[in-house]
Amino acid sequence: MRMSEKIYPIGIQNFEKIRKEGYFYIDKTALIYRLVKTGSYYFLSRPRRFGKSLLISTLDAYFRGEKELFKGLAIEKLEKDWVQRPVLHIDLNIGKYDAPDSLDKILNEALVKWESVFGTGAGENTLSLRFKGVVKRAYKQSGQRVAILVDEYDKPLLQAIGNEELQREYRNTLKPFYGVLKTMDGCIQFAMLTGV
Repeated sequence: MRMSEKIYPIGIQNFEKIRKEGYFYIDKTALIYRLVKTGSYYFLSRPRRFGKSLLISTLDAYFRGEKELFKGLAIEKLEKDWVQRPVLHIDLNIGKYDAPDSLDKILNEALVKWESVFGTGAGENTLSLRFKGVVKRAYKQSGQRVAILVDEYDKPLLQAIGNEELQREYRNTLKPFYGVLKTMDGCIQFAMLTGV
């Protein structure tokens, strides 16, 4: 595709779509490579519309080993191994957090999807225990440490501002859920949480 035929990816947050449909892409993959090779846990807080979701989408493709999407980009020359890892990606931007069980439903939907791939364990009867079990099984089944990507980690709390009871409910859910990242450190290669 000629340069004059390319269009700007305004509002597009999916790396695969940008790459496959010929949109302009400012190559930040050398920075992404450095990020994943020099650390394990990241928290990125930026205002809305600053590319957090596109970064998460790019990391998702990278950890899945989708080398063809990176053709012609800096990371193509930097990465030699292209290891395929299990990726546990949660986008909390999609929920309407107006009731105590709103967050539980979103997390449960993600867990059900992952459990369909990695199985379930006896006694895993809370969201955090289920998440812990998924991380452990994903690591054991694949032989590769897991990548965990959470987009808009703070959306439930932001939408519940002004409702102390709902805030407390969401904190009581998220604290043990995110606590899995610490508990399962040996099974996790990389984790990034983004939010406002």
